[in-house]
Amino acid sequence: MTETALQKLLLKRFLMAAGTYLLVLALVWVALLSGHLQASLNALLLGSGLLLVCQLLLGWVFASGRNLRFNDPSLTEFQVLLAIAWQTWLLAQLDQGRGTFLMFYPLILMFGLFHLSGRVFVRCALLVLCSFVGLIAWEAWQAAHFDGSLLALQACALLVVLCWLCLYARYVQAARQRMRQRRYALQAHQDTLRGMMRQLEDLVATDELTGLFNRRHFLSLATCELERMRADSCHGLALIDLDHFKRINDVYGHAAGDQVLQVFATIASDCLGDTAVLARYGGEEFVLLLPDCSEEQLASCCERLRKAFALAQPPAVGLRVEPLSLSAGMTLLSEGDDLDDALQRADQALYRAKRSGRNRCLAAWEAVDA
Repeated sequence: MTETALQKLLLKRFLMAAGTYLLVLALVWVALLSGHLQASLNALLLGSGLLLVCQLLLGWVFASGRNLRFNDPSLTEFQVLLAIAWQTWLLAQLDQGRGTFLMFYPLILMFGLFHLSGRVFVRCALLVLCSFVGLIAWEAWQAAHFDGSLLALQACALLVVLCWLCLYARYVQAARQRMRQRRYALQAHQDTLRGMMRQLEDLVATDELTGLFNRRHFLSLATCELERMRADSCHGLALIDLDHFKRINDVYGHAAGDQVLQVFATIASDCLGDTAVLARYGGEEFVLLLPDCSEEQLASCCERLRKAFALAQPPAVGLRVEPLSLSAGMTLLSEGDDLDDALQRADQALYRAKRSGRNRCLAAWEAVDA
């Protein structure tokens, strides 16, 4: 979860708590009007004002993002302690209506059920019990005649509820821990699966011998490039064929022929830029797509590749293949052009290069000009 998403969640959670305070405060004023509140009007106004000020300050802390500076950005323990203090003060002002408001102690602890650790939750529960028992003890010490049977029953009932909440909190936190571990395991499995899918995609898109793209993947990439093509741009397309490759296989063996293909792939990868797309089109034939280029740039690129390949040799020990050469047929792609038609033009230019003696790069536009 991102920091922004977490902060939005914490702010919503605070607003929910603030809304609960307002509802309880409205209930307090109902208790005052019905005669069940011992506090004077001024004391209640002061208590209500302090409560509103505390909530406004907390709201400012969350809205400004200052809560993120704390170890616990939710400030759950602080809010629980604040609520316990206000609840204890409220119970001290009640007489017969105390049992009605006693249920808000468990509600306060429920607020921290999913965010407090087990130890902190038990500590807060003990604070609730001690606060209520302390309140009873204070009243017993202040009153001349004190009948504490009802209060003792309320304290015992509160103890039972608090014990149940502590056990339930432990169960919930253990379940959340198991779910967290399963989520981490699932995430690890998903990452592994994504890695395997990427490897599978690479295998499907790549020629195993040369490491270049295969024909199917090239056609897919070229189609996407044509769809994204601007009206004022041109793409270069070239079909490249290694000369006398069959003779190399016949004289030196297929292993040497494989090395020649690998040497070409290495040289081409070094000569071409990052934007160029090169693929093995089939056998000893390769196809090159050069985005956003002119006639001169495409011709210069293919000629540079031809000269570099002529100086190469397969790495086999004791093997000296006759000078390597290639022939290339070039054409340009414009917006709205058909890829099959462009490949046909490049193939015709390649055929003319072969018929003209090989070891040369000819362009389809040269035939048009002629």
